[in-house]
Amino acid sequence: MKKLVVTKLSQNFREAVTLQKDSPVPLPGDGDLLVRNRFVGINASDINYSAGRYDASVKPPFDIGFEGVGDVVALGLSASADYTVGQAVAYVKAGSFAEYTVVPAKQAVPLPSAKPEFLTLMVSGATAYISLKELGELSEGKKVLVTAAAGGTGQFAVQLAKKAKCHVIGTCSSDEKGGFLKSIGCDRTINYKTENVESVLRKDYPEGVDVVYESVGGKMFDLALNSLATKGRLIVIGFIAGYQNPTGLQPIKAELLPAKLLKKSASIRGFFLNHYLSEYKMALKDLLKMYESGDLVCEVDFGDMSPEGKFTGLESVFRAVDYMYMGKNIGKIVVELPHSVNSKL
Repeated sequence: MKKLVVTKLSQNFREAVTLQKDSPVPLPGDGDLLVRNRFVGINASDINYSAGRYDASVKPPFDIGFEGVGDVVALGLSASADYTVGQAVAYVKAGSFAEYTVVPAKQAVPLPSAKPEFLTLMVSGATAYISLKELGELSEGKKVLVTAAAGGTGQFAVQLAKKAKCHVIGTCSSDEKGGFLKSIGCDRTINYKTENVESVLRKDYPEGVDVVYESVGGKMFDLALNSLATKGRLIVIGFIAGYQNPTGLQPIKAELLPAKLLKKSASIRGFFLNHYLSEYKMALKDLLKMYESGDLVCEVDFGDMSPEGKFTGLESVFRAVDYMYMGKNIGKIVVELPHSVNSKL
């Protein structure tokens, strides 16, 4: 089978990752499922993983890709108590950039069908849902600023804040993205390529914003921090602006941070999904219910508008990562893996 493997630690995905074409198909253990991947999700942190930033002790080669949706094609004996061959499942587990992935049955999520929309909820949707619920203290009338609002996780932060009856402001990089944001209920969109975010916030929200859902970092972080209202909360779920740097960071103006927080009784909270796994099942159940009842838009970007067209096959994961870092995507970037005849079990 084909799979992507990190063969050299680097934040440059193309340098770090190799497509292996003749890897053996892994065998499921007693409590495992063997999943044939149909759709895999692209995450900004794929390049953090390929750079070895999550676990300094891990040395290449190692598998990559965080999440997948596919069909069960084989399973262990005890896993067969809950699953059957042919069942559609989603999962979050390292090693999804492969034709087949072994997934512990207890980590799998049964699905009514293998649809790419379900993939958008696994990491991106769950991050927005749990962070806003646990850290956002959302309530009616609160002003919520979402940076990179038209991205994979931003789209959910916008919709969930609207469900909490908040006033939502979203930053984005094109009028097309702004149109998408309006379609999912965003009250005010700011195209940072054509508008000055700082002056818009100062003029339209002179008392500041109550909550910021921040995933960009660098200058956008500084600007978001300065825009906080009294008792405002800034939730850091990432800092994509720095991931391509050797350090993984983009400098921020931190020397005045204590004074700024004190002056406004404001706070900054970090959020990393792995620390909230106790909330995960409940969050996913709620998100799936919302999607299936038509209450949640799960926008998928297959790269149809990218120069070489739709992201199909593991070869196109490289293009899909580039596409994300060019800031082109609307919604969650997903790669489809068609079933090739010669990769039969």
